[in-house]
Amino acid sequence: MSNFDYDLFVIGGGSGGVRAARVAAGETGAKVALAEEDRYGGTCVIRGCVPKKLMVFASGYPGMVEEGRAYGWDISLGGFNWDDFHGKLAAELDRLEGIYRKLLAGSGVETFDARARLVDAHTVELSTGERKTAKHILLAMGGRVSVPDVPGIEHAITSNEIFHLPQLPKSILIVGGGYIASEFAGVMNGLGVKTTQFYRGAQILRGFDDEARGLVAEEMMQRGVDLHLGTNVERMEKVEGGIKVTATNGSEQVFEQVMYATGRAPNTDDMGLEEVGVKLGRKGEVLVDDYSQTSVPSIYAVGDVTDRVNLTPVAIREGMAFVDTVFRGKPTPVDHDLIASAIFTQPEMGTVGLSEEDAAAQEPIEVYATSFKPMQSSFAGKSDRVLMKLIVSKATRKVLGCHIVAPGAGEMIQLAGIAVKMGATKEDFDRTVAVHPVMAEELVTLRSPIRET
Repeated sequence: MSNFDYDLFVIGGGSGGVRAARVAAGETGAKVALAEEDRYGGTCVIRGCVPKKLMVFASGYPGMVEEGRAYGWDISLGGFNWDDFHGKLAAELDRLEGIYRKLLAGSGVETFDARARLVDAHTVELSTGERKTAKHILLAMGGRVSVPDVPGIEHAITSNEIFHLPQLPKSILIVGGGYIASEFAGVMNGLGVKTTQFYRGAQILRGFDDEARGLVAEEMMQRGVDLHLGTNVERMEKVEGGIKVTATNGSEQVFEQVMYATGRAPNTDDMGLEEVGVKLGRKGEVLVDDYSQTSVPSIYAVGDVTDRVNLTPVAIREGMAFVDTVFRGKPTPVDHDLIASAIFTQPEMGTVGLSEEDAAAQEPIEVYATSFKPMQSSFAGKSDRVLMKLIVSKATRKVLGCHIVAPGAGEMIQLAGIAVKMGATKEDFDRTVAVHPVMAEELVTLRSPIRET
């Protein structure tokens, strides 16, 4: 008999924590408990990918109607009813949270709707005052929005609040250049809100392929987003009609809403981590080894709280690898190599592997790329452009990176990701017969490199 209350205590009810708890309890017979102080489902389900993607869908219909007219349909666009949409959105999130709770209960996981902090290597204290002991503790608290210390920052909202606005603003300033800021710029613009985006850097989507992010920025501006690069907020003040924003270039403008999406931080504050010996990094992230184990052997961590690759499917994979390692006796390191991802900007971007810049810094490469007007929008007289790009190693002929900017890029990159992960060469792509007429056929018909380094 164990002298602990549980075999595993999970702190955090997001994607990584829930998956680890469910699988450990349901498939290995471990006695598992989980504590969550907020809503179950975590960032992704409650205030991230799921509601965001639904808003992306909602914002795409004006473009479809316009295109439909060019295809001979007699259709006109009425007004967008935020109340209708928002009510359905809230109901959908409630439904998903219910599913998460049911899955945990069905697997035999005991849940506590409370905040948990560490007392020692095997003990947690709940905000209810109870103490629980466990042989293993899994930290899965995720991350939170972090905002800079700018005068008037209290007048701004973040991506948490954007889903719960009482009504749509007429104008909005979005501050930031990462994928969250850029996605919401597209969403708000599509919903008919006059949208301005400030980013202090030289180009949005830092870290992604230069050519791909350049096209995304260009197309966003074509579609009506007022993008200002090399620009930041100096101060904000509440005035009649909204928030007066003074920019670093001295310009002043009033916006009905200002949304900050300038970064996220791991949720490690006031958790008792350092007191029990769990080492943290510079940004407060939990430091772990290849098996997600912290500096305290009984304590592991997965997901955004470790600030490795902050994506939902990665947190789930890390949770599964943790269960294999600890409860199945199969030590499984987490594979963070060649993870495909999609950015739901408008246009959408899909990417896997190295950018041209990163690949060129490592070894001699060939770049195969094409940019063109897709058939659907070209027929409708629109100037939208898409990009298909492969980065190839000269030495091994392996495809080191694939970058797509196009409608449906996320769906395409999932499948291209399999080939790249398997180590496909350019010749493997070439041997694949094209599917015609689709945009993605360009990936297998790129004959000669456009440049070499």
